[in-house]
Amino acid sequence: MSLHRVAAITAFTGVALKLRARGGKWARPRWLATSRPGYAGSLSPVQAIISTGLHREGVTSARPAGGGNPQPLRWLAVPAAYLVGAIPFSNIAARRLGGVDLRRVGTGTVSGTGLFAVAGLGPLMLAGILDVAKGAVGPLLAGGDDPVRRALAAAAGVSGHNWSPWLSGAGGRGISPAIGALLPAAPAGAATLLAGLAGGRAAGETAVGCLVADAAVVPVSGRAHGRDGALCAAGVLVPILAKRLAGNAPPARRRPTTYVWRLVFDRDVREKGAARSHLVARRAARPVGARP
Repeated sequence: MSLHRVAAITAFTGVALKLRARGGKWARPRWLATSRPGYAGSLSPVQAIISTGLHREGVTSARPAGGGNPQPLRWLAVPAAYLVGAIPFSNIAARRLGGVDLRRVGTGTVSGTGLFAVAGLGPLMLAGILDVAKGAVGPLLAGGDDPVRRALAAAAGVSGHNWSPWLSGAGGRGISPAIGALLPAAPAGAATLLAGLAGGRAAGETAVGCLVADAAVVPVSGRAHGRDGALCAAGVLVPILAKRLAGNAPPARRRPTTYVWRLVFDRDVREKGAARSHLVARRAARPVGARP
């Protein structure tokens, strides 16, 4: 926009203000008393007209409304969610307090169950809170203006927990970070997962209770929070189910029933006692120095 056009607009504005004088006080015309979308604060008459001319000339401000971060930067929430989700709080607590690597305890899952066995209730509660909190980081950074980005950030946080690079790809089952990821976007879905976890532990089959909650989390989130809530719930559900089927190691025998038991009971065989014997036999056959 040329300087002479700006000068002409400014002079016109001054004349317009004088024509609107009332009782010795200069009054602003109504058509100038407005703020352009995308700019913080109210604009003076001169700024309003000049900014309108700049907009018509195709010159716009690069600063978004409200002074927020540019949208492309918010996509960094996805890798950030993975890295934060990968922090193995349960294994850190087990090593610090019990000198134990949870990959060598019980089923080899880095979870609160193994931490409780080696360190007790206090560390379990602390690690559980941190696992929930780290799951919420990605969706909060992603914001709510793009449901796809928020769902991907939620999925990345759970994936980092399930396949942590700090544990050579080992990890947990993703329930705690999934609860945290759903708190900002679909609280009803978070409550569903928590209820399934608590009910399963009370019944002695945590995996079954969590599977029931997994089956309900998407429809419940969709009913309570619409399509955006259902999308975020689906984002956390995919890595949860994938980890169940992948397990902590490839199965000794690739049978269809093995994957059925993994999906339903989160173990390679149906009976708990047989599962423990099977695990002990596999560990005894593992070569010295092999990754847990």
